Amino acid sequence: MISFCNLFRASLTVQYAYSCLVATLMTIRHPAPLAFRSATAEDAPAIVALVQSAYRGAASRVGWTTEADLLDGQRTDVAAVAALIESPASRILLCEQDDTMLASAHLERQGDTCHFGMFAVRPDRQGAGLGKAMLSEAERYARAVWACRVLQMTVITQRTELITWYERRGYQRTGEFKAFPYGDVRFGLPKRSDLRLDVLQKVLL
Repeated sequence: MISFCNLFRASLTVQYAYSCLVATLMTIRHPAPLAFRSATAEDAPAIVALVQSAYRGAASRVGWTTEADLLDGQRTDVAAVAALIESPASRILLCEQDDTMLASAHLERQGDTCHFGMFAVRPDRQGAGLGKAMLSEAERYARAVWACRVLQMTVITQRTELITWYERRGYQRTGEFKAFPYGDVRFGLPKRSDLRLDVLQKVLL
């Protein structure tokens, strides 16, 4: 027969374990929510570093958006990013968490169409929904702030997995293609001679 003392000791043990669990849970820091904002001139170097890390070199291979097998060299530079930030028809949107830049996207207004580009997510944070959140914010901005009806972009034709990712989010191939800017080192150093750009678009409802 279990004695009262044994029951009392067992109760104290359970209470102590529960108190330890509560204390542990209270020390766990939940991640801050994602925050979106427009870039300023001071952000240009960090944006270049983010974009470069997502698309070029060994660091980009940590994520799935790398273009390292297709292109070497730079993806953009500080002067180009700064010019986009200063342009009145242009906006670079940033996604941050705990004041850390995690993703970026560039929008350029062209009438009732908005061009989307320079989309980058930090390689070690890819696959966690950040890209989807950044794209959704870009669509919201284009529609709500600029009253654009269409979001359009160009994607390297050989990036079939990226095109599929956009198609799952409502983008369609238009059947239009644009030439890759061979000879312009601002856009990188191609590793193959057959690169071209698919034009994709989505009607913003």
